[in-house]
Amino acid sequence: MTTERKQRYLSDSPRFLGALFISPTVLYIIALVGFPFVLAILYAFTDITTGDPDLDFVGLETFRAVWADPVFRRALGNTFWFAVIANLFVVILATGMAELLTRDFKGKWFVRFLLLLPWVAPVSLATVTWLWTLDSVFSPIDWILRRIGMIDGNMFWLGRPNLAFLSVVVVHVWRIAPLAAVIVMAGMMAIPKDVHDAVEVDGAGPWRRLFEINIPLLAPIIAVAVLFGVILTISDMSVIYVLTRGGPTNRTQVLSTWAFIKGIEGGALGQGAAIALFLFPVLVGLTAIILRLARRREVL
Repeated sequence: MTTERKQRYLSDSPRFLGALFISPTVLYIIALVGFPFVLAILYAFTDITTGDPDLDFVGLETFRAVWADPVFRRALGNTFWFAVIANLFVVILATGMAELLTRDFKGKWFVRFLLLLPWVAPVSLATVTWLWTLDSVFSPIDWILRRIGMIDGNMFWLGRPNLAFLSVVVVHVWRIAPLAAVIVMAGMMAIPKDVHDAVEVDGAGPWRRLFEINIPLLAPIIAVAVLFGVILTISDMSVIYVLTRGGPTNRTQVLSTWAFIKGIEGGALGQGAAIALFLFPVLVGLTAIILRLARRREVL
């Protein structure tokens, strides 16, 4: 086989082209995900710190020390409730937004722009904006509430434990709901038009169409939206770190922020890696459960 024919054969080979085009993605994942993950596993079984970079193997002692920390247990519980509450509201809002965006009305493009803006905006810029909005002294929300006579002083949104938790949930819902809405909207647009025509002939109203037609058919799509929302909620530390840094009294501390504070700011790299590794079985377990439920629903 000549060199020219061999080159032509390679350029026509789907297997060769597939491997060629996917190789940058594979290298990217190995460099930025695979290598840090392996390094975190290695660090988690050692007592490495920024002051003592020697890798002294200590077995499960690092995990025992992490579990004995009451802040870690608080962060673990906060992570669970934070993900459940936030994604419950994300599903509700995303379904309503998708239902709205699939309708035809004047100014639809502008409404889509406003609804998708929280997702496309840089997370740091958006969170800093919320930090000013929820400021203890200059909050515009407090100013409005004072003007209408609902409060006399300031709410201190990020200074009170329950209000701080509520504020973080609201900001996360505000960020993630647009992405979930796009996913659900794509599923709604894939529903055959014959189904909607048959529903209209039967005289079903909008609420009946939503709960008896759209939601049952969109259950696998909604499960995918929930999966993305759970992963983003659990793994993203930007919102909580900028708004509260886990306070007050660790009321908004989650595993991702505590791993950063303990490992990077505190210098305990081994314990920080062990805390971060607790995220892995949580995410894998939730992913398996959600995908299994979605597949079972799709089969039914």
